[in-house]
Amino acid sequence: CYQQQQFFCLQSPVPSTYKMAVGKNKRKPRKGNKKKIVDPFSRKDWYDIKAPSIFKNTDVGKTPVNQTVGKILSADNLKGRVFRVSLADLNKDEDRAYRTIHLIAEDIQGKTILTNFHSMSFTSDRVKSLVKKWQSLIEAQSEIKTTDGYVVRMFAIGFTKRRPNQNKVTSYAQSSQAKQIRKKMVEIMERESSNCDLRQLFLKFVPETIGKMIENECQGIYPLKDCYIRKAKILRRPKFDAYKLAELHTETTHTEEVGTPVVVEETQQ
Repeated sequence: CYQQQQFFCLQSPVPSTYKMAVGKNKRKPRKGNKKKIVDPFSRKDWYDIKAPSIFKNTDVGKTPVNQTVGKILSADNLKGRVFRVSLADLNKDEDRAYRTIHLIAEDIQGKTILTNFHSMSFTSDRVKSLVKKWQSLIEAQSEIKTTDGYVVRMFAIGFTKRRPNQNKVTSYAQSSQAKQIRKKMVEIMERESSNCDLRQLFLKFVPETIGKMIENECQGIYPLKDCYIRKAKILRRPKFDAYKLAELHTETTHTEEVGTPVVVEETQQ
């Protein structure tokens, strides 16, 4: 029996290599399934951004959007898009670089986006540079409604300063004085904003008209400096009017031509 088992083992040796079934190795890449790499910007259109005509530079830049596919229009994806632009680029004045204007896309004409005002804000580095020690920071906010139906929330900021010939190091305002200044800020913001439209309101932000009024009218309570409207955002808008938007982009400031005075020579009799 032992000889028969030994003979069987010699007649049927164990194979040294094994062959795996085809398709069982998951690490082996399959042929013919490579995806073509497509540039995503090849399927996009570029549109020109147009700012309102109150600024010197109305060409803001360009923005991409997906091309029209079926019922999904590219214009629908653009409406409501908000663009953040520095006032230094809009008015070509580097001294106003700390103020940022936000524009919202409201209408599409061809390859041009007509924008409207959305909000205004200060850069964070500008606000931080104004805050210093030995003085009081006073802030106020107010919601106003313009004549064309926009509801705008405005934020004012101001700082106390040293009186002339003051020997004291600090210039802190009392709580009662801060309350009076805050009330005065709200009155000036409501007075200067409720009697104008949105375009005229944003025109007042550029030369700091409202901030200078706050500084002058609060001198009797406590001397102030660095008074600004640091932020303004639109809370509610009226129904979209394409005619008013077209006026905002076509209206320009015209200066009246004044002729030279005529000198009448008196004739000798």
